[in-house]
Amino acid sequence: MTPDEISTCHIIDALINENRSFALWRIPGESPRFAMQTSGSARLLYNIEELDGQSGFVIAPFHVSEQHPIVLIRPDTTVVPSAWHNRANTMTQPCHRHGTTVPTVGNDKEDYAYRFNLFIEPLRKKAFDKLVLSRHQVVDGQPLSFSPAATFYEAIKRYRYSYVYLCHTPATGTWLGCTPEIILSGEKGEWHTVALAGTQPLQDGELPTEWDDKNREEQEYVAFYIRKQLHALGIKPEESAPSPVRAGELAHLKSDFSFPLPDNRKLGDLLKRLHPTPAVCGLPKEEAYRFIRENEGYDRSYYSGFIGLLAPEGRSDLYVNLRCMNILANTLVLYAGGGILASSEPESEWLETEAKMQTMKRLLEI
Repeated sequence: MTPDEISTCHIIDALINENRSFALWRIPGESPRFAMQTSGSARLLYNIEELDGQSGFVIAPFHVSEQHPIVLIRPDTTVVPSAWHNRANTMTQPCHRHGTTVPTVGNDKEDYAYRFNLFIEPLRKKAFDKLVLSRHQVVDGQPLSFSPAATFYEAIKRYRYSYVYLCHTPATGTWLGCTPEIILSGEKGEWHTVALAGTQPLQDGELPTEWDDKNREEQEYVAFYIRKQLHALGIKPEESAPSPVRAGELAHLKSDFSFPLPDNRKLGDLLKRLHPTPAVCGLPKEEAYRFIRENEGYDRSYYSGFIGLLAPEGRSDLYVNLRCMNILANTLVLYAGGGILASSEPESEWLETEAKMQTMKRLLEI
């Protein structure tokens, strides 16, 4: 890292230690950006529609609850505050990672196999078209020298094609992620979302050219859902054909949707329709959403929610919170999931979650 990056890392880690509300992020192809709320508290919201007309950096959970609200940082500075530099240099204790409750730890593969069987049965009975089964892994005993900020800078170098962020608020704790999936981006009248699903490893470092029916079907469910939600609002998007895209060491199928919005003050309403997409939930949406919450065996927290800058009068960039971890005191909680269809096999789906968790593990060298 450069001397400036090292200095910034000390300051960012000090901000976490002091429980400040801030976000540090990098959009693919751009330079890192910073936003911080130095006075007052971040706003807590309990309905996605409440984001209508709001501006700020938002982190939203998979399921909104009292324990996991939508948090809106209303920044009053976009410059890393040098005033924290002296405090950072005099810190003798490791940063305390404030956060939410650590999920219950189980036998990873055995528990996954049990959950898979719960999910596959209604799929084979055609009660659902698709369900997304996720899991978490708790990594204990992180070294005292672990720096969330330094990990962020490592991530932006390693994952050039992903949206990389580090966000901390008193309500959410510290989250770091590298996600490939846009849920909503745009400015003025030009907006964009994607249908991203299906997973394969890269082949000799290159994007695969052949995709099986399971992966194509999984991606089409997401595209169908987005198409339907936009049409319900009277929006006729321009849509690209599915094509492979890179995300770390993996490849996915992606369709791009471009469309106009006559009223940017209703972004919350649009996000309510899009979130959660079948890429992280399933179809039919509401039934799949309830099934996941009742049968997945843990609370996803902010994993598979969405995160990013919301700016109705400027440019918004919101991403699905994938390939992420919650940073706690001496503990890291990693998350990954995958789409399950009636044709899915447990071993291949387990290996897919393992591959996705490697996105974070490579940054930790574990």
